[in-house]
Amino acid sequence: MSEFFLIILSTFIVSLISFVGVFTLFLKGGILDRILLILVSFSAGALMGDSFFHLIPEAIEKTGIEGNSLLIVFLYVIAGFCVFFVLEQFIRWHHHHTMEHPEIVPFSYLILISDGLHNFIDGLIIAGSFIVSFPVGLATVFAVIFHEIPQELGNFGVLIYGGFGKKKALILNFLSAIIAILGGIVGFVLFKTIGGSILFLLPFAAGNFIYIACSDLIPEIKSRKTDMKTSLIHFLVFFLGIMLMLAFKLYFKAD
Repeated sequence: MSEFFLIILSTFIVSLISFVGVFTLFLKGGILDRILLILVSFSAGALMGDSFFHLIPEAIEKTGIEGNSLLIVFLYVIAGFCVFFVLEQFIRWHHHHTMEHPEIVPFSYLILISDGLHNFIDGLIIAGSFIVSFPVGLATVFAVIFHEIPQELGNFGVLIYGGFGKKKALILNFLSAIIAILGGIVGFVLFKTIGGSILFLLPFAAGNFIYIACSDLIPEIKSRKTDMKTSLIHFLVFFLGIMLMLAFKLYFKAD
């Protein structure tokens, strides 16, 4: 199966996650909240596992560890972390400003634009991962999917809040999501033109994933008042996400 086909198929499947918002229409708030926290916990573990077991090790292996190569890899990790920090601060400022004026709809468009940019980056990351190897690509697709489910549920709610009808919100969310396919195509073309230079996407993506897990997902879990049993469940699900990524690494290494 060609790399290009895998990239297109994977980014299309990731795009379909945008329709997950429709399930919120059939769930009560309490049930949805519990499901979201479990998904967020699993997603945080998967993102951390993919970063440390797949993306960073592969970047080091492909670039070598002679001279300053190792330092450059970790500089890209920090760059990926910082870019998402700046991007989120920009979005958060608009979010705060708009929530004081609920009648203002432009924030909904900001969500679509920022999500479209995020999905484009996801497409680039998926392309770079599959170009490196099938196992890295597969692990990254799973990590992206696990992260996209709670994110798309949240985006759908924001679009409804912003004044869109349910049908229009789903359609616009999907149009924003399919930009991941464009990102995949661009990533593939970049590899064909600049070759191994696209490997910077791996540590950059690791920085993105680490930021999302540590700055957004884990604090979201910790901010909720829960009993010891629920907290333990969240940790075990988080750990399960990490172990799944480790299992991918060990299974394909054995093959």
